[in-house]
Amino acid sequence: MMPELRPWTRQEMMKRVAFFKDLKGSKGGLPDSDLPECERELINVIGFQPPKEESAAVSPVGAESSRNSAIPISEGFNLGFARAKPGCGPLMHNHNTNETFMPITGRWRVAWNEGSDYAFVDVGPCDVVSFPPGAARRFSNITEGEPGVEHVLLFIVAGNAPEAAYTPEATKRINEYHDGVGAVVSHRGVQRKLLRPVGD
Repeated sequence: MMPELRPWTRQEMMKRVAFFKDLKGSKGGLPDSDLPECERELINVIGFQPPKEESAAVSPVGAESSRNSAIPISEGFNLGFARAKPGCGPLMHNHNTNETFMPITGRWRVAWNEGSDYAFVDVGPCDVVSFPPGAARRFSNITEGEPGVEHVLLFIVAGNAPEAAYTPEATKRINEYHDGVGAVVSHRGVQRKLLRPVGD
């Protein structure tokens, strides 16, 4: 059913405008944020509310960034940017809804599956990769010749409060790293020595 058409004031619409130069991101808030190969800034533009229940699942943009939505609406999808230097991106993870990637700048490797089923595709600006729920996925900046330059990837995740969870191999890497440096994992505001795999 179509909503009733009505005029929108400029003041109303400006609450739904986000200028890239004004966006605030976060480099923390996820269990893999401290790993050197996972350094990235996540910028929450639309939506991304944190999961309501305590579990192994997290907000796809992390606790910090989920509080900084530039356009805080819940209209069935979430949109954000990842900014990372070459060699960096998240570990393998899953979502309970669709996730779609589109590079804005640079070259990115978008991978899925683990072990012998591992596969990937390399994509550039305006190319699109769309993952269904239940497909393990990750992205990393693979731009050559620009080692210190951060590039930008757009991501859209379906749902009003989508959740992300790390795969068993990613969870093992997070736990080994934090154990090796004597750190704890900050997960939804709770300090833990080890991250629980999904299902525990």
